[in-house]
Order: sequence, then C-alpha cells, then structure tokens
Amino acid sequence: MPKDNPDDTIPKMNELKRYPGPKRSGPVVLVIMDGVGIGRQDSSNAFFTARTPCLDGLMASCLNTSLKAHGTAVGLPGDEDMGNSEVGHNALGAGRIFDQGAKLVNSAVATGSLFASDLWRRLTARPASGEAAFHLIGLLSDGNVHSHIDHLFALVSACVRDGVKRLRVHVLLDGRDVPETSALIYVDRLEEFLAGFTGQGLDYRIASGGGRMITTMDRYEADWSIVKRGWEAHVLGGARPFGSARGAIETFRAEQPGITDQYLPSFTIVDETGKAVGPVLDGDSVVLFNFRGDRAIEISRAFDDEKLDTFDRERRPDVLFAGMMEYDGDLKIPHNYLVRPPAIDHPISEYLARAGCRQYAVSETQKFGHVTYFWNGNRSGRFDERTETYEEIASDRIQFNERPWMKAAEITDATLRALAGGEYDFLRLNYANGDMVGHTGDFNASVIAAETVDLCLSRLLPAVRAAGGVALITADHGNLDQMYELASDGSIKTDRATGAPQNKTSHTLNPVPFIIYDPAQSGSYRLRRFPNPPGLANVASTILFFLGYERPDDYLSSIVEPA
Repeated sequence: MPKDNPDDTIPKMNELKRYPGPKRSGPVVLVIMDGVGIGRQDSSNAFFTARTPCLDGLMASCLNTSLKAHGTAVGLPGDEDMGNSEVGHNALGAGRIFDQGAKLVNSAVATGSLFASDLWRRLTARPASGEAAFHLIGLLSDGNVHSHIDHLFALVSACVRDGVKRLRVHVLLDGRDVPETSALIYVDRLEEFLAGFTGQGLDYRIASGGGRMITTMDRYEADWSIVKRGWEAHVLGGARPFGSARGAIETFRAEQPGITDQYLPSFTIVDETGKAVGPVLDGDSVVLFNFRGDRAIEISRAFDDEKLDTFDRERRPDVLFAGMMEYDGDLKIPHNYLVRPPAIDHPISEYLARAGCRQYAVSETQKFGHVTYFWNGNRSGRFDERTETYEEIASDRIQFNERPWMKAAEITDATLRALAGGEYDFLRLNYANGDMVGHTGDFNASVIAAETVDLCLSRLLPAVRAAGGVALITADHGNLDQMYELASDGSIKTDRATGAPQNKTSHTLNPVPFIIYDPAQSGSYRLRRFPNPPGLANVASTILFFLGYERPDDYLSSIVEPA
C-alpha cells in the first residue's frame, strides 16, 4: 500500500473534522477585491473617493474587521515590506504564514549558501576563464516585490570574488512597486557600482533594458510579445540602440512626455561602432534574479524549452540558465535555480478536496493564477479533477486605465451561473481592478475601478442570499487606497514644476477589509478577539468555520468563533 507521504518532510495530512450540529445548506463565497485597502479618508484615496453604496452598506450593517496584509503577516522580512498578490493569495489559501521569496533570498545571501552550491560554481566557471559572459536579468528597484537591487549587488560582488571577467546586466525598469519615474535613481546606482570594478580589469556593464510592462515580464501567457521584445533586447541585442541606459530613458521621456517607467520601450546598449555590448551567446551563463514567479516563468521557458511555439526566438543560445528561485514547482520551471522556494503544504483546497467539497475558482487572466496556482501553495493543476472547477476569463491586452472595468462583469456573470447551478460548496473569485488599474497611477480610472467592483458586488450578493450562502469579502493587499506619494509629515507630495500630486503606483502598507455578508446570521457567532491584529492567513480557518469544519491544528485561528 503506498505511503500517504512519500516525502517524510511533509507533515501527515489529517481529515477535516466537522463541527457538531447541522451543516449550513448554502455555499461560502470568497470575494477578493485585489488591491483595495483601508487608507486615509482623503483625496489621496481612490477607494474613499469612489461612490460605493454597496460596500458602504455592508460596512454599516455586517460584521467586519480589518486584516494585516503586508510584512511579517505574509512572510516578508519586515513590516516595512509591502504585501503583493502572490504572497497574499499564498497566505489566504495556506492558512499559515510561510517565509516568502525576499526573506528566503535574504537568508541565502547572508549565510552565503546561495554562492556555495555546485550550480553557482558551474555558472561562474566559464565566465571566470574569460571564455564567456555572465548575464544578470531582472527588475531593477528596491520594491522587494519581484526583486531587490541589493540582491543584484550581492550577485555582482560574488562574481567579482569568483573571478568573473565579463558581466552584463539587463535591467527591467519598475515604476510600479516604486515611484513611477524613479528609474534613473536605480540606473545611476548600478552604473556607479559597476564602475567601481573597472580598475580591477573587469568588464562589467549594463547591456539592455526596458519597462517591465513592455519588456520580458509578461505573466499567465497574457501577451508573449512582451517576452519577445525582451528576447530581442537581451539575447539578440536587437532593440533600439543607445550608448547608455540613462540616454535611453531620457530619450524616451522626451519623445513621450508623461510616460512612466513601467511602459518605457525596450533598448539595447551599443558601443562606438554600433555593435551590441552584451548579446547572450553560446557558452554564456544567465541568471534571472527576480525571486517572484509569475512574471519570471515565460522568459525562463524561452531559455529552457527546446521547442517553443509562442514566438520566433531566431536563435536559442546554448547557455547555462538559472532562476533565483524555482518559479513553478509542478512544471519544474526553470530547470536550475539558486534558492529553494517556500514549501507550502496542505492548503485549504487540498483539505476540501479530500473532504469531497465542490470548489469553483474564477478570475480573469491577470489574476487567474492567483486563485489557482498561488492559492494552492504554488502548485499547478487541481487536487481533485472531479470536484474542482477553474474558469479563466481572458483579460484585455491594453493599458488597464483605458478600460478600468476590466472583466469584472464577466467574472460576476460566471459566478452567478455557478451559484445558480447549486453544485458548489466553496467559490472564490478575484476582481483584479483595484490592483491593475491602481498600478497605472491614474486616479480617475482607479475611482471607476472601485465603483465597478462595488456594482458587481451589488449584483452578486442577492444571488448569495438566494442560495442560502455567506459571502466573505476581503482583499490581498492595498493599492488604490493611496494614489499619491506622501511626505514624512503626511502631506501629499507635489511635483516642483507643475504643482501636481506625485502619483503612487505601488502597493500600500494599509490593512484590508474583511466583511461577513450572512443574511442568515442569528447571533450564533462573533468576531474573535485577537491580542494582535489578524492577517490574511486567518481567512482559511474562517472559510472552514462557515463550511462547518474545525481548523487543522497548524492553521491560524478563525476570525470568528461561536457566540
């Protein structure tokens, strides 16, 4: 008879135990309002500014609280670290807090374990002999969501120590998890850092780049042309030529006034003869230093997959490629990686599948992986094909402030159909509007995004009532709740030249709402009193409570308890 746990490091999974008493007849519906936090009630907050009669009514009439959605509550190094959709959905689905990418990489760098592996020795061997180049590709910022510039500097320093003679950095410009036009701050820091090694006879320089929403960092196969542009810039050395990264950024800004860093076009750095300084060639080593998986998978496949029909690579160099982490544990992407990802065992969906609960998950492409892969503890596929249904709504391929309603109506339609069918016990959906539109920095569009989600809730909740169900409404992190940068005294920062507020495009450190819409509530439960504020990881046990199950011993407590 096969073992339940072939890997002895994975704790044994026990069956869920039912609470005594009758089971609720209707389903539990989890609504994740992506990027909608609780911020200051002023003109910097698009959510507060928006007309949201449904949510206002819920906050006035339903049990509700706020949840911590950043920092240590979601496994990040410190409470100055913004939450994000990936760690947020990990916490929501896991019911516990696991150390996440940034924290794991910090530890691997601090202990030196990252540079002590056989893989690192193989990566540096040929570049150290002078026969090849060492390439570093990744997001250049200190946003600490996909990457951190300190990790890049640590990798470069290790290359110096290990004798790498020629190194090229391919920079993806942020403007999303950091101020929207801050790219030159990071480019200048990197140029100064690399220049410090010139006297040592080393050839270290920036070779290519581009804005993250235009170059390389596509996700969920929404638009492979983004990866193609990155391939052309980084690997082929065929993007628009410039003598320096600063020159590229300044030129693009002059040509397109108002453009933000995340949308800057791709570029390649060339020498005095017009030749690219750092194309990726046979025998080179390449490290993708992003630690977050969603926007790293496709470029990893472009390097690793022998056959790839999503775009014409023109040539696929014979290189040793590694990611900072394993970005997909089920699909083994990439083949080589430097830091082990968090091992998230037994998420709530696995427990529910074992219990025979019927589950439904839906979102549009931009967040589909969040209600499936990340929710399931960084696993592709279903735990039980018979009882789980996943539905993906194709996202539009335009800048999200141009259509801020996105696919919220279609997600609502799909959920209404699923509720009407009466076959599911637990349904989860993600409205992407608050996050994706908030990232554009467009205040008016973000107000429309918030109002769109509110309108969709007003359509959804009557169906929950009709099904005899309960809706739990929350978010994975904040975003449109703070649309402008704030000074240390709390005032809104303004542009010196125009006097206009400085847009904020990154996530926030604000808590998120947690609302219980339960038309059948009869006073049988109440909000639990916590010594410290609860967080996203408390939601899984709360879902189990409303489904009539006791939480597993290692799950964090439910947000509610019997009265």
